Amino acid sequence: MFQDIDKSALTDEGEIVVEGARVHNLRNVDVTIPRQKLTVITGLSGSGKSSLAFDTIYAEGQRRYMETMSAYARQFLGALERPDVDKISGLSPVISIEQKTTSQNPRSTVGTITEIYDFLRLLYARASTAYSYQTGEEMVRYTDEQIINLINERFTGKRTAILAPVVRGRKGHYKELFDQLRRKGYLNARIDGEITELRPAMKLDRYKTHYIELLVDKFRVGEGDLKRLSQSVATAMNIGKGIIMVLDMDNGEYRYFSRNLMCPTTGISYDEPEPYTFSFNSPKGACTHCNGLGYINQADIERIIPDPQLSIKRGGIQPLGPYKNSLIFWQLEAIASKYDFSLSDPIGQIPDEALNVILYGSEEQFKLKHPSIGVNSSYFLSFEGVISYIQNHQTNDELNGKGDRWANQFIKQVTCPTCKGTRLKEESLWFKVDGKSIADVSAMDIETLWHWLQGLENRLGSRQKAIATEILKEIRERVRFLLDVGLGYLSLNRGSSTLSGGESQRIRLATQIGSKLVNVLYILDEPSIGLHQRDNIKLINSLKQLRDAGNSVIVVEHDEEMIRSADYVVDIGPRAGRHGGKIVATGTPSEILMSNSLTAQYLNGQLKIPIPKERRKGNGKFLTVKGARGNNLKNITVKFPLGTFICVTGVSGSGKSTLINETLYPALSRHLYRSYAQPLEHDAIEGIENIDKVIDVDQSPIGRTPRSNPATYTNVFTDIRKLFELTPDAKIRGYKAGRFSFNVKGGRCETCKGGGVQVIEMNFLPDVYVKCPDCFGRRYNRETLEVKYKGKNISEVLDMTINQAVEFFDSIPQIHQKLKTLQDVGLGYITLGQQSTTLSGGEAQRVKLATELAKRDTGKTLYILDEPTTGLHFDDVRILLEVLNKLVDRGNTVIVIEHNLDVIKSADYIVDLGPEGGAAGGQVVCSGTPEDIAKSGCGYTSEFLTKYLFRE
Repeated sequence: MFQDIDKSALTDEGEIVVEGARVHNLRNVDVTIPRQKLTVITGLSGSGKSSLAFDTIYAEGQRRYMETMSAYARQFLGALERPDVDKISGLSPVISIEQKTTSQNPRSTVGTITEIYDFLRLLYARASTAYSYQTGEEMVRYTDEQIINLINERFTGKRTAILAPVVRGRKGHYKELFDQLRRKGYLNARIDGEITELRPAMKLDRYKTHYIELLVDKFRVGEGDLKRLSQSVATAMNIGKGIIMVLDMDNGEYRYFSRNLMCPTTGISYDEPEPYTFSFNSPKGACTHCNGLGYINQADIERIIPDPQLSIKRGGIQPLGPYKNSLIFWQLEAIASKYDFSLSDPIGQIPDEALNVILYGSEEQFKLKHPSIGVNSSYFLSFEGVISYIQNHQTNDELNGKGDRWANQFIKQVTCPTCKGTRLKEESLWFKVDGKSIADVSAMDIETLWHWLQGLENRLGSRQKAIATEILKEIRERVRFLLDVGLGYLSLNRGSSTLSGGESQRIRLATQIGSKLVNVLYILDEPSIGLHQRDNIKLINSLKQLRDAGNSVIVVEHDEEMIRSADYVVDIGPRAGRHGGKIVATGTPSEILMSNSLTAQYLNGQLKIPIPKERRKGNGKFLTVKGARGNNLKNITVKFPLGTFICVTGVSGSGKSTLINETLYPALSRHLYRSYAQPLEHDAIEGIENIDKVIDVDQSPIGRTPRSNPATYTNVFTDIRKLFELTPDAKIRGYKAGRFSFNVKGGRCETCKGGGVQVIEMNFLPDVYVKCPDCFGRRYNRETLEVKYKGKNISEVLDMTINQAVEFFDSIPQIHQKLKTLQDVGLGYITLGQQSTTLSGGEAQRVKLATELAKRDTGKTLYILDEPTTGLHFDDVRILLEVLNKLVDRGNTVIVIEHNLDVIKSADYIVDLGPEGGAAGGQVVCSGTPEDIAKSGCGYTSEFLTKYLFRE
């Protein structure tokens, strides 16, 4: 019933011992990992690193944590399956920091994830100075006693009126308000600047904006009237909700006084600031126009009418398409008749007034004349407008998402004109600390923010300083952690959905360092992704800081510097997939170097990726991006020589993704495929005529369900199913290709719905996955499995490795070519039917790459890859470079965004952006061959590349 207490987990030192791990491709491995050390798990992509670190050690840590909860609590949390392992001892509480993409919620920002924005909101709520958004003056607030003293000082001996503002800049006739005030005994009010008697049934112009102040009392201010003055001020304060107006009746001058924050000139007042006043996720602080998103969706007229030379009849209005015999076109004919034009006229010649009605609609009734309605009948109808038609499709088809996707192509996101993208209400932006609003501070990059925070207390008043000291201490600590992991170029208002996997992982790492937990086991998945060599040492120091605080750190990593900096290394191999899953070497980095593992051979220099003997000059043509100004780019012009292998590099945040993924790719996609991708600001792209195809291979996963696999993703499974359809057995039985799909009824096993496994729900215990009792994990029913090709049924084909399948389908060119490409990118060890969810990050990206490579290239294709070495071992990088070089040898162009020095040294041409990240980046530091870059001495890449080239 009770387990023995694991004493090693209670001591400062000790070991994590894993015995008999068999998750995925692990071969019953035993491994011992020292606690309170920085351990790196390395090996080929697909060798079993993540299976050991995440699917065994982390999964067991999570399961044990869940088991500490009551059975009642566990039923709501969902159950965790026990990993396939004999025993794990010495396990501390586990926190995993994976590469999973961050929240796609548009309200999530770097500031909210790190909690820095929460502390800033507290700082601004308690220690800021408020200013009027109308005059820029400092806001004031008074007690009742101060107000009475000020009235006595400034209005002594003058005929004075005490008024209570009741309506301020609003439309309406206010008949009920006047009746109510008269019933309370008030006889006069100041309406739009004039003292007016309140008459029965009095009304104002309901369409005009009005200012109404109720006259509470009028008298000549003197010493003897202090009690009357106090009572009048108290009454006026009560009616005016904390604001009164004091009017000099002789010269018409007036002044406002308030218990709240108030502008002394205009009388506008703000509520007392609270943290939610500065939250764009609260109705109290969010901009009312964009609801705190910072942008609004707006119809894109250029997409709705792409060619003004086309007529409406010929499909000039894109959402409607060419003329059809339908109500909307009859309405357009009625509008044409009214405004004297024809649907056959080019849209550019239609009168502006008519075009406005077509786009935005009109309340006016238009007479429809059409044979379908009847010759003699008259039918009048108003027109809602094309833009409303698009929006209605969007809302009506929300359930299936099709209408949403269709409508989104005609809608663009634009910065909110009210808050200018700051997400907050106007008054929230006029609370300032050291002359800066919370939006100004959020827009600073972390580096600039750090400098602004230095000595900030000395620039504050004594009261503000006393309040702010502790808050600033917390903010500084968190900002420093972000700088320590190399994220100084990010700003707090950067949306988390725009962060790369590596960036989001390092933000979570910084947050964990800030939490100051001890005796915890941290497991990280390639935190060096997206980091330039310059920032790598900062990351390593941060991990050592976690270790020195009394934690154990396990990192799944391929980076040479990280491996050499570790206290202990576990090398898994010897190869990948079913040829891996064994521990080939363990020990300190120096002990690993003495082993004969593949990793050791690359670290020792016995194996290496060769430097090309000569650099390609290209085909003499160029693709030139002119005047790129998106994000932090400084109006740069970049030339890419076509027919070469190009590497775009630079420190993190220097503008690489902005230049390639957000400017060049969307612009080419728009031109070549008429896509609706919106490139960032630039002047022009020259040389587009020299390419006829652009392919982007990004880092997104290939499938999120167990039904997705390499065969379905690469579309080779469709060809295999068609091949089975042509077998004699299938023809006799009348089976079509659909019979061999495990996703539709007919050929699949209906017990497990083609999944191969059944989920047994255990209520309070973890769900158990068991092989389907009917098909025994083969996914298909007996009749389907009786159909064979070359002695193998469809299930046996799915269980083949890519290497086996290449030989098996040798005589079918269409299938063989796609499988050969998967083999060429180094994925020969995975099976055709392997679930996508079990593929590592590096494997998934190579499946995508193989899918694109299998398509016939034209010799004028441009391939764009964003950090393709993610999750790749030195040997995997060698295979990848061979594939990319084959593409370039066929005349194509490859542009790679990369920090890996093996890729950089292998390129024909390098574009180095920088010199720093964020605002200090966005310039071309240098460009040329790797040798040119090394000799130039410009920027950080040159420094590291020089060491790397001359080391060899």
